[in-house]
Amino acid sequence: MILKTERLELRPWRETDAVTLYEYAKDERIGPIAGWPAHRSVEESAEIIKTVFAHEGIFAVTLKDDNIAIGLIGLLLGSNSNFDIAANEGEVSYWIGVPFWGRGLIPEAVCEILRYGFEDLKLESIWCGCFDNNAQSKKVQEKCGFTYQYTQQSRLSFLDNEERTELVSRITRTAWLQGLGLGLG
Repeated sequence: MILKTERLELRPWRETDAVTLYEYAKDERIGPIAGWPAHRSVEESAEIIKTVFAHEGIFAVTLKDDNIAIGLIGLLLGSNSNFDIAANEGEVSYWIGVPFWGRGLIPEAVCEILRYGFEDLKLESIWCGCFDNNAQSKKVQEKCGFTYQYTQQSRLSFLDNEERTELVSRITRTAWLQGLGLGLG
């Protein structure tokens, strides 16, 4: 499956994306704030593509004009989520390489994932979490219409096994539809 926006193409990861994945994921400003260690080699990035990213709902974020992977967006459904959510709910996660920060690309990708989740998959709500020190992720969630639900203390972060405080937000299908009328989608 491939999803498209004005500037982006969200597509499945390919093994050939390992070089560019490593280029962005080796940056200490990306993984640790999202809860995973910076990548140490192209080989490690290739293995992560094969074992972690090769699942339905996990997309490479690419610019339409070059189709090079510059980030990730994923939609995990029901029991595949990191949260205890119903089968008709999802969880969105995302990151993008530092050279692409501040350009509104991830909010654009999140809006497309919300459209896909609510229109195509008929989900009732979509959840999103971020660690309390990740102001950029929090801003994306607010921009895309998510509202804060609760704080989860002592959450073990993915892959680095450190305890962190996670802020959990959600958007319902009803709120998303209302946001479309306000020009938020």
